[in-house]
Amino acid sequence: MNQVEEINIKEKLICYHCGEECKDDEIKIGNKLFCCNGCKTVYELLDANDLCTYYNIDENPGLSKKNDIKKNFDFLDDAELKEKIIDFTDGKITTVTFSIPQTHCSSCIWILENLYKMDEGVIHSEANFLKKIVSIKFDETKTTLKNIVILLDSIGYEPDLNLADKEVEKSALINKKLWYKIGVAGFAAGNIMLFSFPEYLSLNDMATDNIKPVFSYLNILFSLPVFFYSASDYFISAYKGLRKKIVNVDVPISIGILVLFLRSLFEIISQTGAGYLDSMTALVFFLIVGKMFQNKTYAALNFERNYKSYFPIAVTMKKNNIETTKPVDKLEVKDRIIIKNGELIPADSVLINGVAFIDYSFVTGESNPVEKINGDLIYAGGRQVGGAIEVETVKEVSQSYLTQLWNNKTFTKDDESKIDAFVNVVSRYFTFIVIAIASVAAIYWFPISSSLAFNALTAVLIIACPCALALSTPFTLGSSMRIFGRNKFYLKSTHVIEKLAAITSIVFDKTGTITETQNANVEFVGDSLSDYETQLAKSLVHNSSHPLSKNIFNILHEVEILNISNYKEIPGQGISAIIDGHNVQIGSRVYVTENSNKDESNLSTQVYLSIDDNVRGFFKITNSYRPKLKEVISSLQNNYKLSILSGDNDGERNSLLDIFDQKTEMLFKQSPYDKLNYIENLQNKGNEVLMIGDGLNDAGALKRSDVGISISEDVNNFSPACDGILDSKSFKKLDDFIKFSKTSKNIIILSFIISFIYNIVGLSFAVQGTLSPVISAILMPLSSISVVVFATLSTNLMAKRKGLI
Repeated sequence: MNQVEEINIKEKLICYHCGEECKDDEIKIGNKLFCCNGCKTVYELLDANDLCTYYNIDENPGLSKKNDIKKNFDFLDDAELKEKIIDFTDGKITTVTFSIPQTHCSSCIWILENLYKMDEGVIHSEANFLKKIVSIKFDETKTTLKNIVILLDSIGYEPDLNLADKEVEKSALINKKLWYKIGVAGFAAGNIMLFSFPEYLSLNDMATDNIKPVFSYLNILFSLPVFFYSASDYFISAYKGLRKKIVNVDVPISIGILVLFLRSLFEIISQTGAGYLDSMTALVFFLIVGKMFQNKTYAALNFERNYKSYFPIAVTMKKNNIETTKPVDKLEVKDRIIIKNGELIPADSVLINGVAFIDYSFVTGESNPVEKINGDLIYAGGRQVGGAIEVETVKEVSQSYLTQLWNNKTFTKDDESKIDAFVNVVSRYFTFIVIAIASVAAIYWFPISSSLAFNALTAVLIIACPCALALSTPFTLGSSMRIFGRNKFYLKSTHVIEKLAAITSIVFDKTGTITETQNANVEFVGDSLSDYETQLAKSLVHNSSHPLSKNIFNILHEVEILNISNYKEIPGQGISAIIDGHNVQIGSRVYVTENSNKDESNLSTQVYLSIDDNVRGFFKITNSYRPKLKEVISSLQNNYKLSILSGDNDGERNSLLDIFDQKTEMLFKQSPYDKLNYIENLQNKGNEVLMIGDGLNDAGALKRSDVGISISEDVNNFSPACDGILDSKSFKKLDDFIKFSKTSKNIIILSFIISFIYNIVGLSFAVQGTLSPVISAILMPLSSISVVVFATLSTNLMAKRKGLI
């Protein structure tokens, strides 16, 4: 490191609150420097409440308030909206849970759990770092929900408020009842097995003979909550099915559990045996574990996002020249609302005041802002880029162009599992056959021995219980789902694996799906830039948040950022500033050269650079395709019909033809409705469709397709409604994922065959009277365990062979 670099490092001014670089040392308190007045205000607030320990836990733990905009939270005074947000209230004490995405270190946890020192109305607050949420209990007589949100915002932890998340929070993310039932069944099964040790060891001395009846009655006591509570779902499902004249798989399972329980009661009470309550409780335990395994999902991820997830929970309104707020779901036609820089338009509206530059990338995939003037119609889902504008709504939120996707009847998807449907069909006939065989066996043996007839009847009903059949699917698909998760492919449910195995057609979105949003190819075309010219260009784009500016900033080599003045940014056109006495402009050809001739190629975006009205050349920015895209497509196109749907123009058609073959259908300038209709047409032709997209404009197609997968650079960020979220780094494994889903389906079929063979062999011995109920009761859980072990080991072995573990 040379001397100049050492001096620069020593002179670097760091904000005491957030750690960002300060332009100068004008904003300070004592020897503490701040990058902006926002950070200084947060420090003063914490200092006034004796909370500066916040800065001792982590170095510069705060969040920058440099670009902070004062927000209006009056909408939180709305009683109906408040009721949707809070978790509980008795009129005085209220609890609420907020999502705080800014949580990033131990200092964040500390400050969020010390809110009571800044607001006396806060009784208690508890933060969860992994889920990035904070639960707050407060006294309604001393503070309000609005005041708490204002406090959180003032210290840099604005809650993430949107309608969809609040609706999700009201529903149970985890089936706690299932966990309770597993706990009861596991506890009871363990204790019953413990009390059955004298029977297992065949101890027949006087001491054990006297205590065996006590243990047997204790076993009945422990089995009652398992029978009436843990196994209740199977009895209820069987009863409801029979009422509708449907015999599902829960009917034979319920019969098996019932016979085990009643036969055990009979033997214990009549003192003719020890019963089979250990087998019954263990069986119920494994069945519920299987159900829990099948219902496993990733609670931290949201697979059901719609337009409510993207829209603000409230908007700013202008009424009698006074700005106020109103919940989005209460917006009416002819309401006048203020849309500020970066905010989404929640409903189709007409521009009343201001110059609008609307980014429709959420809707069409095109990121270039569209200029709108007074009187122009602006569609919902567009994002304003630039200054504040005033619009008047012409449709309600739910009736706007974008949001009508969620009201489209073709948008719904059938989530029924074909495997479950097959099992239920088989069970219908299987149950009648088993009952008939049991009855015939009992009638046949009754003249010879009533005891033998009773044994044959109960042995057949026990051995024929399709528990192994019921366990093979959840454990196979559950294991597959876990393996997918290890490879950063997160599925909504195990049923998605089954559907993925059946696909015949794959549809790709282009931008952000097969292209990388953060790694565009950038090269400068023109005379070589000197180090000083590079410094001027990098200093200018450093002040812009536009994606193209960020791409240019990233490819220019490291230089010291210069101070700028007279900075201007015209959305959709370009940026300019005076830097070190030079007039620097970066933007479109029209903006930089005032020449409207468009001779540049559609294959790339060209951003021109001018220094002191001298055009130095342009930055050529082209899409960067995902690593190993060609290999992925090559492995897929021989087995599936491939298509590309894009909201962009067809400028990249030739580049795409180098990756996809000539048979691939490529459609450009596709709206969300076009994509939805295309998927529906494929399905009408008998195709099972996999749709892979990334944006809100893909949400309709993702939801309508048989399997919809959302590509994400960060799985915790917003993703449209989908069946699975695929981390972009795992895109190269797409073909492996599809092949493995087919393997999982084959393992289930093999498990079915094994369980049927077991049932047939067991039945053949049971009807002959050579298989006692004792052996049946032991074999039933053992066969279930063996099928589970086979399914789990086979799934993991095949995953290892495919390189997924």
